[in-house]
Amino acid sequence: MRFTVSSTALSSKLNALSRVINSKNSLPILADFLFDIQDNVLYLTASDSENVMKTQLELTESDGNIRFAIANHDLLEAVKGFSEQPITFDVNQQGNIVKINYQNGLFSLPIENADEYPQTQPISDQANIITISSNLLAENINRTLFATAQDELRPVMNGIYFDLTPECLAIVASDGHKLVRNKIFTVQSEQPASFILPKKPATLLKNLLQKDGGDVEIRFDERNAQISFSDGQIICRLIEGRYPNYNSVIPQGNPNILTIDRIGLLSALRRVQPFANDSSNLIRFHVENGILQLDAEDFDFSKTATERMSCDYNGNTMSIGFKGSSFIEILSNFECQEVIIKLADPSRAGLVLPSEQPENQDVLMLMMPMLIND
Repeated sequence: MRFTVSSTALSSKLNALSRVINSKNSLPILADFLFDIQDNVLYLTASDSENVMKTQLELTESDGNIRFAIANHDLLEAVKGFSEQPITFDVNQQGNIVKINYQNGLFSLPIENADEYPQTQPISDQANIITISSNLLAENINRTLFATAQDELRPVMNGIYFDLTPECLAIVASDGHKLVRNKIFTVQSEQPASFILPKKPATLLKNLLQKDGGDVEIRFDERNAQISFSDGQIICRLIEGRYPNYNSVIPQGNPNILTIDRIGLLSALRRVQPFANDSSNLIRFHVENGILQLDAEDFDFSKTATERMSCDYNGNTMSIGFKGSSFIEILSNFECQEVIIKLADPSRAGLVLPSEQPENQDVLMLMMPMLIND
């Protein structure tokens, strides 16, 4: 059986799929790509047993239907250096081999029986459905992913929480020290539902979603989610468990309001942070009379740094400590020109918000303070 496909189109699809495959697999065939040719369309699949990614590609020509599996590394290495050209696969299922012809030569690779490839678990008929634009989903995953935890004792904290309510879709992540909550008011459901998306499929989506404004459909039940987008589909196992009540940790009405240039503060923090103690990474924020002073010190190595910058501040004089690297991450995941920092006292969480919220969204980030010694 023979089929012909564009070299660059195939290479692009295989590179995207390869991100799913682990270096070590529970089943040897999970190191393979699954090829399924049906009616002049090539359906490609890659899996690590918990996450399955599927995509498809129109063939230039084919003379039948066939299914087989082929090792990912060998095929990727073979096709990645091709310039744009047609390449022809000549599949011999009896001999378990495929010959791949291109302009200046050919190579052959062994293939395996596709029937050995694990079947995808179907999503139940009672699945909940979320429809959201691809650029909005990519933007929110990108804004949230950095705040997920790596906690073996509380695995629910290791993913992104999607909380669908009659008012909005909230996309949340927290590691216990920082928290991100994005509300999207254009996505709602009369029937509340939620799920926790693991970090790996979230990272795959962040890299794969097109900024074309097309829609993404997320179908999910208690165990699995099926995420369909313009370029393919990801089916993943969800993190099971109850996500903490994130709303209960978000303070209401922090009275001390600081408005400051985001890039200026980010640059100042990056200059000051190297002088902070390596173990604590503590930076002191002292604010009064429209001046924010940042202080870092590491007495073990006789290092100190101080930087002052002007700000718009309405509140009591205050000194509060934050972890410098985490505050840098928070500021880096905004796109606005100015941020608003809402504070209560040195022992309570501070809130960071954009000066102007994105359209139909409410973005909020939270930082727990650190103890400072006066």
